[in-house]
Amino acid sequence: MLVNGICNKGGKTGLIFFPAFDWAISPTHPEREERLLYTRDQIFEEGLMDLPQIEEYKPRLAESKDIARTHFCVPDVESQVTEAHLIAAGSTLTLADAWERGEIRNGFALVRPPGHHSMRVVHGNRGFCNINNIAILVEYLRSRYGHKRLAVIDTDVHHGDGTQEIFWHDPDVLCISFHQDGHTLYPGSGFVNEIGGPQALARTLNIPLPPGTTDEGIHYVLDNLILPVLKDFQPELILNSAGQDNHYTDPLANMRFSANGYAQLNEKLAPDICVLEGGYAVESALPYVNTGIIQAMAGLDYSHVREPDYVPGSFVQSDAMWREIKKTVEQVNEAWAEREEMVQMALEGLGDFYRRKKRIFYDTDMINESQEESVRLCPDCPGYMTISSSAQRGHGILNNAFCVSIPRGACSSCREDASEEYEEQLENRRIGYVYLQDKDRDRFKFCNNMTRTQKGY
Repeated sequence: MLVNGICNKGGKTGLIFFPAFDWAISPTHPEREERLLYTRDQIFEEGLMDLPQIEEYKPRLAESKDIARTHFCVPDVESQVTEAHLIAAGSTLTLADAWERGEIRNGFALVRPPGHHSMRVVHGNRGFCNINNIAILVEYLRSRYGHKRLAVIDTDVHHGDGTQEIFWHDPDVLCISFHQDGHTLYPGSGFVNEIGGPQALARTLNIPLPPGTTDEGIHYVLDNLILPVLKDFQPELILNSAGQDNHYTDPLANMRFSANGYAQLNEKLAPDICVLEGGYAVESALPYVNTGIIQAMAGLDYSHVREPDYVPGSFVQSDAMWREIKKTVEQVNEAWAEREEMVQMALEGLGDFYRRKKRIFYDTDMINESQEESVRLCPDCPGYMTISSSAQRGHGILNNAFCVSIPRGACSSCREDASEEYEEQLENRRIGYVYLQDKDRDRFKFCNNMTRTQKGY
């Protein structure tokens, strides 16, 4: 990739470690700081940090505005994030700045808490995630550096449902997730027929894989689907939601991917920035997987990276699994090939607005959210979006909110209509909180209708 005329491919690999010692869901929860501590020991033991190809960066705090650019946090950003969340998100922005300055050719944010299950509206924690680090990175790259077309490849074993939801209507962000079949694993989504909103059909692509998929199966998906689609899409940057729980020893999933398989995947994918997501085999997988990925990113030989108990050839896919994987790849490739025709047909069959209702469950915080989403289908611009959201915990209403999002490039008519919708809801005392995202002007404001207080970023 070229940045200001500078080819980043000749630079170093930037790393940031942030184990988040003071953040955990509970003391015995699998999402804990040891996930990164064993990796750090392994990397120092291998001497990787002393190599001239590696540059370690210190993390920084993301600002509230960086969060509000992506999320509607209810009641506000400060209530939904801790300092650890701001550092995890800020680490990705630090690597983005280094990449844009041409200091690094690629970077890996080894940080926690993870983020890819966090959706646009945030009432609490779901899937161990409060805010979506990679989505915040996407919006920062667009706002700060003017990038338009970006690709997010999610290689976590769990479907990246939060990232998918945030960019569902955005034709300029390609979201691809391969994962263990949602019939068998949280969050129970990520099927082939989930392909995006009417203006962005097939810019969301899901590849559900059968439990037990091996290195060969995952690399078949990469070689025959993901890499050709990326070649067609021509993103300005490739970002990787780098979950590592496809590993054969992960306690929360059932796949058969190896550390060397992960390293080969990284070499082929050549992401510009990786952001750590899940992966819970703290001792038996993460040190090896992360070592392999870092060496691949830095252009070093990773052929020696192997888990002590790994026996080559010990994992074999059945004929039925191969047929299932190849059929899925064929279906997704067909959707990609027909994307423009599908968008045209969908828009011809809809009126001025596209609406959908959905329910979202926050498994960590036991919150049920109901949403009604409305998107203005404007012939002159991307339109604007409103979301009516009500969250319940137990039998009581937790919060309700009305959110308005004005995208980049909105026409004057849509800007005016969206602003009017925001102003109208300020008088609606049945709504607790009202939000306005104005991405063109990079301004964000919200009102607590109960106390009549307004705030902005």
